[in-house]
Amino acid sequence: MDLNYGLRGTYYVFWREMKRFSSQRLRIMMSVVQPVVWLVLMGNMMTRLTDNPFTAEMLGVDNYLAFMVPGVMIMTSLFSGVYGGISIIWDRRLGFLIKLLSAPIPRYSIALGKMSALVIQTMIQVSIIALLGSIMGVLFITGPGGIIVALLFCGLFSAIMSSISLFLSASVKTPETLFAIINFLTMPLVFTSNALFPTGAMPSWIQLISRFNPITYAVAPVRALVTGGWEFDVIVSGAAILLLMLLFLQGVVYYRFEKGSLL
Repeated sequence: MDLNYGLRGTYYVFWREMKRFSSQRLRIMMSVVQPVVWLVLMGNMMTRLTDNPFTAEMLGVDNYLAFMVPGVMIMTSLFSGVYGGISIIWDRRLGFLIKLLSAPIPRYSIALGKMSALVIQTMIQVSIIALLGSIMGVLFITGPGGIIVALLFCGLFSAIMSSISLFLSASVKTPETLFAIINFLTMPLVFTSNALFPTGAMPSWIQLISRFNPITYAVAPVRALVTGGWEFDVIVSGAAILLLMLLFLQGVVYYRFEKGSLL
């Protein structure tokens, strides 16, 4: 099976997922409403934190909303990616997955097409959040170039989480089981990261956990681009760690789709 079949298979799966996404207007609206609620309610509720000089110094900004926007962008990438694998379960139930498996395309192209669509969908959602943040007064200190790099980081993190979700959805048979596993994984990830609160405010044992939390390495570069500037040590190290994670997870997904049973 040559490369051409793999590329065509990836494209058709990608295009199908994007058509489904564009036709689900309520899904698009709700995927934006949740982060908006976080920004409008929690962002404004916690603004008085920066009245304390010690807290402002710990946050690194004089506006909690500016600290929070990068975290919400990455959290959106997290949830958009990690729930994306549910389409594998529904395709299996509806009988579409067996048609894909009988087509002359590599099995891995199914995963790659779905992951690519999830990355684009995530970047669209995160762009809306960045726009909303700018309306609320949170501007990227690095300008348009920083916005583009931040969107790439969000897409990269979405690819990592969608890889995990695709592996899980290929291994479990019901959406209830998938949701239970996802909830078990995501809540600890969010609350042991620097997405919403600075690492310095955490107990020492949570600070230790946060060093191994992938969200931390996704939020830090985006936050630097919003409030710190072109901090290349943070940006490059974050990108390197996330890319290594993605390569490892894609190897796992490749082996699962090519060697394992998907039905």
